[in-house]
Amino acid sequence: MAQNGANPIISDLRDRIQHLDGAVTRPKAVLPFGVCEIDERLPGGGLACGAIHEFAGGGAGAVDGAAAALFAAGIAARTKGKVVWCLARPDLFAPALAQVGLHPDRVIYVEAMKEEYVLEACEEALRFGGLGAVVAELVRLPMVASRRLQLAAEGSGALGLMVRRWRRQTEAGDFGHPTAATSRWRISVLPSDPLPVPGLGRARWLAELIRIKAGESADFEIGACDAQGRISLFSDAGDGSDQTRRSVHTG
Repeated sequence: MAQNGANPIISDLRDRIQHLDGAVTRPKAVLPFGVCEIDERLPGGGLACGAIHEFAGGGAGAVDGAAAALFAAGIAARTKGKVVWCLARPDLFAPALAQVGLHPDRVIYVEAMKEEYVLEACEEALRFGGLGAVVAELVRLPMVASRRLQLAAEGSGALGLMVRRWRRQTEAGDFGHPTAATSRWRISVLPSDPLPVPGLGRARWLAELIRIKAGESADFEIGACDAQGRISLFSDAGDGSDQTRRSVHTG
């Protein structure tokens, strides 16, 4: 005699097989920037959680590298929960992170002796889950290592932010090698926002989205992260307007 409805055991086995085959993809949460011109370029309308993302300076110098780190810190600031920051060089300036909204009481610093240990700590933190974001400062990110980090993020739904930092110019070429990161960004410092009176205006960056899965690359001229980690998009220089379009707080 046939039973009404599907057999729950068979249904469960079918779901497991489909998951192993990759036929079923769970909808991913995203962290939007709150600027429509940027979010509309990102699948889902924001940076995908359960994934890793790469950030590097537009040049090999320390200034652009610091801007890339602050850009990532602003993203982490707009998440909820603790942020684990893994690094091998004890030169991170915590007050600068606080200025973009990532306050010291939210950050757990993991200082490792070697970059290989940074990768291990980052993977462990991504697998742990329950964190706002996991940041790792790296010179090199081999494909195998990036794939492990991506799988760890997918398993927990964590947001992984890989900040690529160079000690010397020859190392900057490693950023051109392929990785498993969902998106790849390059940040360069531009002249600051002009003021109507003498003084130094808001810092301005060129944010290049040079790779995004299921999307297209793009360039954005943005105002640096404010005290809540928000960015603003500057109007086109040719329209005669100095107005900016600010992002909304998403944390």
